[in-house]
Order: sequence, then C-alpha cells, then structure tokens
Amino acid sequence: MRNKSIFSTFLAVLFLVSCGKKEEQAAPPAGPIPYPVETITKQDATVFQEYTTNLEGQQNVQIRPKVNGFIQKIYVDEGQVVKKGQLLFKLETQTLNQDASAAKANVTAAQVEVDRLKPLVDRKIISEVQLETAKAKLAQAKATYGSIAANINFGTIVSPVNGVIGSLPYREGSLVSATSEQPLTTVSDTKIVRAYFSMNEKQLLFFNKTFKGATTAEKLKAAPEVSLLLIDGSEYDQKGKLATINGLVDPQTGTTQFRAEFKNPEAILRSGSTGIIRLPIEQKDVILVPQNAVFEMQGKQLIYVVGQGNKVKSQIITTNGTSELNFIVTGGLNEGDVVVIEGASKLKDDMEIVPQPAKPNTGAADAPIAKDSTKTETSPAKK
Repeated sequence: MRNKSIFSTFLAVLFLVSCGKKEEQAAPPAGPIPYPVETITKQDATVFQEYTTNLEGQQNVQIRPKVNGFIQKIYVDEGQVVKKGQLLFKLETQTLNQDASAAKANVTAAQVEVDRLKPLVDRKIISEVQLETAKAKLAQAKATYGSIAANINFGTIVSPVNGVIGSLPYREGSLVSATSEQPLTTVSDTKIVRAYFSMNEKQLLFFNKTFKGATTAEKLKAAPEVSLLLIDGSEYDQKGKLATINGLVDPQTGTTQFRAEFKNPEAILRSGSTGIIRLPIEQKDVILVPQNAVFEMQGKQLIYVVGQGNKVKSQIITTNGTSELNFIVTGGLNEGDVVVIEGASKLKDDMEIVPQPAKPNTGAADAPIAKDSTKTETSPAKK
C-alpha cells in the first residue's frame, strides 16, 4: 500500500509538470518589439577627400663646398636654428693661401714690368705693342690672383637662408669637395611648409568640374582651405591653401601633383615628414543615415524601411562616402522614408515593430560632416 501511494504521488507530480510545459508552450507570443527609427530628410554635407602627402620646407638648401679641403671647424649642430649669413663651416685653405701668395707676387712683377715700359713708350724708345703685351700679362695675373682669393673665401661657408640645420654627415677633419656625394648639410626654412600630394586623372577631372574658373589660378582661388592630419592622427591647428597644380599628367603614374602650403609658427612641422591632406567638398541636399543602420548581404548594402502596419522591409541602397557616424546615400531611399537605425541584425522582412523616435546620440550624426572613402598615394615630392 505504501508503494502504491508513492507511485500515485509520482504520477501526480509528473502530470502537473507536463501540464505546466504545455501551458508554457501554448502561451501566446509577445507583441511587437520597439525599435528606434528615423525619418529621412535631405541636408547639406561636407565630404573630405583624403590624400597622403610629403612635407617640405619652403626652402631646402643643400650646403656644398665650392672648393676642396679638410673641414677645419663645424660651428653648428643638427636641428639648430640658424640665420641667413651665419657661419656654418670653415675649410682648411693653407694650400690656397700659398697659391695666393705666388699669384700676388706675379701681379707685382707684372705691374713692375708695365711701369718700366711705359716711360720707354712715351719716349718712343720701344713700340707700344710691348707695353700692351705687358698690360695683358698684368691683367691675367690679377685675374688668377682674384680667382684664388675667391676660392679662399669659399672656405668660409655661411647659411644662405634662415632655417633649421639638417643632418651633418661629415666631421671635423673630413676631406670634402664640390663633387662629394653628400652635402655638408641641408638648411630647411620651415616657416612655410609645403605639402605635396597627387590626384589621379579621375580625381583631377572631378576637381576641375567642382571648382569653377577659366584658369588653374581661378580654380585654386575657388578651392576651400585644406586641413592636415599628422602622423599621430591629430589635426594640425593651421589650415592650408592649395597653391599650385602641375600642368601635366605624368604618363607613367597617371597622376598630377598638387602643392598646399601651411604656416608653421611653432615649428611643429618638419621637412621630410608625412601626413594626410583633407580637401572638403560641399554636397547639397543629400541623404544621411547612421552607419549602424546599414548591413551588408552578398556584397550589397541594405537598410530596413518601415512600411504599412509598421512592418519592416529590407531595401538595397547605394552610398558615396561616409562620415564618422553616417553613410551618404545616393540611391534606394527617398525623403520622408522611415528607417530603423538600430537592431537590424534582429529583424526580418515583414516583421512588425513598434517605431520609436531615435534618442539623441543613438547613431545620427550631430553635424553632417562626411569623409570620402578614397585615399590616394602620392608620388615622391618634387619641387
């Protein structure tokens, strides 16, 4: 009897558990889930086209000796700021000094000969031809002496411009000449820094169509100021201006070189550095959607659009560039469409939702500033 009682109790518990599961399975499904949505409106945006760039000072002057000699003294150090006319190097010119002494002696001798012949010609003792010959030898002797004296002066090397000293590949005692492979140093004037970058033919055509002007100078004037991203990703605090465009397309690379110029009052920029030029392009009446509202499938970009009965439907869109938070949509959406801006991965076509206005900072950009996704590599900088 006791076993039957236990068995009956077990059957009762099993029945209750089974009924609970059936009730749980038979529970009606939950209602539509709320999703944040946004109504499409057209607005103005700025697309930033980016180009890698090489930086150079407005003057990069290679300092080379005009005469052969040993470096007797170096008066500057690498990275030092120098002024125009400041002494940089002193070359040993002892041999030239000896040559100058000999040349000066020749000048003296030639002058004595001219002085001796002149009264003889005046008294017509000798012909004037002899005197003219002596004068010619005197002029030749003076020219030789002057050339040697100039070379001696070339042994004292001063800076031709204001700037910053580059590397110093030679040390005191090194023998240098005008044909040495490396310069003594380079003086770079970086008060104005030039940024060289290139556009391919398609980008150049777009540039010429975007900025109006009958001449290159007018197009450059119409172009906006550009910004510079430094190697650490920060933006340089000075805006630059496009200064020149090469008149020819390089047939080997298919690119044309541009030059922008930036002021460098605090010497942050250095010659030889690299960065990224950002050229802003204004676009009027474009559609922007948050990037996290868009998903990809089979290489296509899609977004969910809310239709009748608050049911969603995936829609293929085309984009042209991005901002930090937005895609610029060029096809697939119309002004007034309502799109889901979050949770696209949980949605399916014809699913009913509860549309909720998007909260601030849920994905919509506060400022419609966009960036072109294309980056270009620049050829070596040319001056």
